[in-house]
Amino acid sequence: MLLTTVLIIAFNSHSNNKKDILEYVDPLIGSAGTGHVFVGANVPFGFVQLGPTSVPQEWPWCSGYNRSDSTVIGFAHTHLSGTGIGDLHDITFMPVVGEVKYSRGNLTDSLSGLWSYQDRKKEIAKPGYYKCHLTRYGIDAELTATTRTGLHRYGFPKTTDAAIVIDLENGGGWDEVTSSEITVLNDTTIVGYRRSSGWSYNHPVYFIAIFSKPFSSYKLIKDSQPIDTYSLQAKAVYGRFNFDTSIDSTIMVKVGTSAVSINGAMLNLAAEQNGWDFDDVVNDARNLWQEQLEKVKISSSDISVLRNFYTSLYHTMIAPSVLCDVNGDYPGSDHVVHHNKGFVNYTTLSLWDTYRAAHPLMTIIHPERVPDIINTMIHIRKENGKLPIWSLMARETNCMVGYPGVPVVADAILKGFNGFNINDAYESLIHSTNLDERGQKYHRTMGYIPCDSMNAESVAYELEYCLSDWTIAQVARKLGMTCDYQTYLKRSKQYKRLFDKSTGFIRALDSRGQFKKPFDPFIQRHQADEYCEGNAWQYVWLVPHDVQGLVECFGSKSRMIGKLDSLFVVNGDIGKEAAPDMTGFIGQYVHGNEPSHHIIYLYTILGQPWKTAERVRQVLTTLYNDTPDGLCGNEDVGQMSAWYILSSLGFYQVEPAGGRYYFGSPIIDNATIKVPNGQFKIIAHNNNNRNIYIKSIKLNGRRYSKNYIDYVDIMKGGTLEFFMSNKY
Repeated sequence: MLLTTVLIIAFNSHSNNKKDILEYVDPLIGSAGTGHVFVGANVPFGFVQLGPTSVPQEWPWCSGYNRSDSTVIGFAHTHLSGTGIGDLHDITFMPVVGEVKYSRGNLTDSLSGLWSYQDRKKEIAKPGYYKCHLTRYGIDAELTATTRTGLHRYGFPKTTDAAIVIDLENGGGWDEVTSSEITVLNDTTIVGYRRSSGWSYNHPVYFIAIFSKPFSSYKLIKDSQPIDTYSLQAKAVYGRFNFDTSIDSTIMVKVGTSAVSINGAMLNLAAEQNGWDFDDVVNDARNLWQEQLEKVKISSSDISVLRNFYTSLYHTMIAPSVLCDVNGDYPGSDHVVHHNKGFVNYTTLSLWDTYRAAHPLMTIIHPERVPDIINTMIHIRKENGKLPIWSLMARETNCMVGYPGVPVVADAILKGFNGFNINDAYESLIHSTNLDERGQKYHRTMGYIPCDSMNAESVAYELEYCLSDWTIAQVARKLGMTCDYQTYLKRSKQYKRLFDKSTGFIRALDSRGQFKKPFDPFIQRHQADEYCEGNAWQYVWLVPHDVQGLVECFGSKSRMIGKLDSLFVVNGDIGKEAAPDMTGFIGQYVHGNEPSHHIIYLYTILGQPWKTAERVRQVLTTLYNDTPDGLCGNEDVGQMSAWYILSSLGFYQVEPAGGRYYFGSPIIDNATIKVPNGQFKIIAHNNNNRNIYIKSIKLNGRRYSKNYIDYVDIMKGGTLEFFMSNKY
């Protein structure tokens, strides 16, 4: 018993040592199963995510990497993390020995293609650094990165037949190259670009690559045929650059990238990498991660909590990604290059996922970045005619339902952020909700979206529009726009028209105002029924903005709570055509997808916070773990991790905007969050795996009776104390 106590004390001391925070980040957590996380080298919010890409396979390989697969076709400079669709993997480098074939990545036999197996025992993944051993070629590959550049270090065997292949054909998921070019400037420097279409259509990535020593010869390859020229432009181009490594077996290559131009790539490389010290670049990357991760310091006697927490924090900082050159140039959504020194432009805005927790978390721990995110969204609206829905590489994918950019902009206004034009932001909100697309006209004119007027997902669209309209109403009230306030508040309650009292579910109505039949609350047909990646059991709760109104639909609070209790225990067949994203089930609660993420906290709002505590702890301890298969669903560009972080701290923003973070059950013992006015401390007294209930709360030493804490109180700094118990 004494030894255990000593170890716990030692570990708690260890956990608070700032030098060790990075040791709790394991980028391989979530890399197996359907987590789809990026594995490789990057810096916080960087454009470059430099990492291995496996032989293209099925859906679990959306990020280019899955722990179950040890193949590598190269190291690409752009990746996605946690998405349900694959794309990018632009500008791929692959070190090889001997002759290889040049073609779309496939695994046909051991002598074809560029691919190699890697030795998992020699794989190392840390913030800002990645290493693996390519068994086919006997090559050690090491990677690191800055915001817009990558640095490769390859340890070749001693041979006269070494080469580095630049592959401008292979991409990820839906991505298909449409044109590419390589130009050899001299015996150490090449430039080029890759333009492709897929999920993000017609987007370019330009690059400059400089080798640490001259190549002895080179070949530019088109349609598997070498071309004797210094420059080659075609649909799919490869370049093979040959080296003699019989004496010096280490070759480095630094790569500058840009979404604007080759000149931009050159500027970025000159600004971010001016030498050849690989270890220095690794240390710089680690320091950047250290600085960001130290914004939240926690302590826990459970090392898995520390690993899950800091890896989650790491995952929330892979995206959004910077999308501008060091001189301020960025590609607009109107396909025109813009120049702006007033803000940093971003991409990878997975808003249907991230408006729920990732952006509310960002307003707390990265408030300095919020104005840039909002300015990016306002400029997208000016360039593209609406706020972004799912913006990738300055292209609107129109992926997912509703207008999910609205809550993010509204939340920033309601929380009092400056650094962007409030009038432009408000105009963007109003304009984006008055378009005649994606069912919006029906939402405005009929009060609901008829299921026979859309191909699918009418209920999901209507509910998302309602909650977003509520956020606009709150902004309108703050700005004194009384008429708009009344209009949008009324619209936000239109979900009631879809509530079927006979079944207790929100259902689809046709254009005659009749509920669609037949109806099965369990069955889900991906992109072919009225719900989006969920069924009626999950969507009846998608009213986070008007819980009292939903109580009225059920007829009483007790009836609503009874239905909510059923959600976590009822079993049913969701069908063979259900979305693959529906994972992490507790009854019909689906933690692996976003529409469920706020539901547990409804108990707190309904006056039964002990049930929130029980379910929060269940999710934190059973649906997250510190292994490669540690996520129960897609990471979704930081949303799954943001839920873990906020819930671990003891609260969650249920309403889609405004800053009321409702209490749950903290799993950490202590936390210190850096805020502009100092520190916000959280202390969970007597916290353990039995004492999961919040018995009482103090804020700055005074008894606190609200069931939520407001954003402004967090950002003022101070101390929030939870007094935990095993009884409620």
